[in-house]
Amino acid sequence: MDDAILAQLQRVQQRYDDLTAEMGNPDVAADFARLNELARERAEIADIVELFGQYQQAQSAADDARAMLAENDEELRALAAQELEDTEAKLTDLDGRMLRALLPKDPRDARNVIMEIRGGAGGEEAAIFAADLYRMYVRYAERHRWQTEILSASESEKGGFKEVVFEVRGDGAYSRLKYESGVHRVQRVPETEAQGRIHTSTSTVAVLAEAEEVDIAIEEKDYRVDIFHSSGAGGQNVNKVATAVRLTHIPTGIVVVCQDERSQLKNRIKAMTVLRSRLLDLEQQKQDAEMSEARRSQVGTGDRSEKIRTYNYPQDRITDHRIGLTVHNVPDRMDGNIDDVIDAIATADEAERLHASVA
Repeated sequence: MDDAILAQLQRVQQRYDDLTAEMGNPDVAADFARLNELARERAEIADIVELFGQYQQAQSAADDARAMLAENDEELRALAAQELEDTEAKLTDLDGRMLRALLPKDPRDARNVIMEIRGGAGGEEAAIFAADLYRMYVRYAERHRWQTEILSASESEKGGFKEVVFEVRGDGAYSRLKYESGVHRVQRVPETEAQGRIHTSTSTVAVLAEAEEVDIAIEEKDYRVDIFHSSGAGGQNVNKVATAVRLTHIPTGIVVVCQDERSQLKNRIKAMTVLRSRLLDLEQQKQDAEMSEARRSQVGTGDRSEKIRTYNYPQDRITDHRIGLTVHNVPDRMDGNIDDVIDAIATADEAERLHASVA
């Protein structure tokens, strides 16, 4: 184990012991608020202390097994060798678990998600690719038994999406999907291409942790509400009553449109949810920008202009440029089977953050 990480674990252990001693103080025990505060801090590091204790016990067992390898008894040496092999495997597992436990938790990880996908360079093909990405994330959500709901959508002439905004509801949704923010690039022969030439198009994905009223307070004077008729294909599908809602946040210029519901109130609630989430994301970006480079993760900065992934259909491969990962079977991936890709990025992100935390 790295000396810096060992020192960090020892500091956590010492803090745990100090908290335990302080909670045993009669004066503190009589102060309910203070006792609760100490108990909460102690509970937050209890898992790390437990893992560290198991690690120390396993390390001691490994040392004993190494000492037994010097014995003259051949049978005893064989038992010691097996014990050492088992204990070293346990140490490796505990080492990884402790490293992950040391990382600061993202308080947004358990939240629901607002995802925004927009067609970029490539015209109609970019809009079709945006729709493909939307279906990929919906299928991914289904695999995790999360719920999805479209909040706003603008369709293209050939069935793609110029823009689609949707909600993903489920435990841990943000912890998984947050790595998807950025520019996604597709290389393939469009259905509209008569000569079979490969085109390159892009779509952008933004992943926002859903904000609550307590996170972002929006005063009435800071936004304007416009009500209008929903756009549609005409005929019976057009809502005769103006129900579509446009919210304009005056200080930032952020505009949100929701028109999928036939109720003006529901569209307004949805639009406010998206606006609040965008403002929370804006605030988070400001905080990230203020952090020193040494403490920022380099795996997926969340920058909307960052090209993160290429989907190459002719060569049946997907490449994630942040970690140099290449996987195959594009149709299966586009059906939502991307857990291994997200796992690899999350692991690389953990490694970067750990390195930054002990640097």
